[in-house]
Amino acid sequence: MRSSLTNKRQVVLAGALALACVCFSVVLAHAEPEKKTDQKPAPKKLTGAELYAINCNRCHPERYATEFTAAQWKTIMIHMRVRANLPAAQAKEILKFLKEDAGN
Repeated sequence: MRSSLTNKRQVVLAGALALACVCFSVVLAHAEPEKKTDQKPAPKKLTGAELYAINCNRCHPERYATEFTAAQWKTIMIHMRVRANLPAAQAKEILKFLKEDAGN
């Protein structure tokens, strides 16, 4: 009788262990992945004014936006984009900045 009772305990313990493994697997499957804290923040997007100050002052003094009309700034930016090797997105931001305060 004693060995029968020991066998039943072993079966119950084995079943409990199997159930615990299944439960643990379910919990792990639904757990959120760990967030990495060592990720670098996204680089700050520069404004048109900042890009203008950085790029245009490299070769000549800064011009006031009111010195030219919006149409003239567009022509100037086409030329200067090629000369200064500016990416299209940066040239677009600079032109937008200049057109906001352009003279009439």
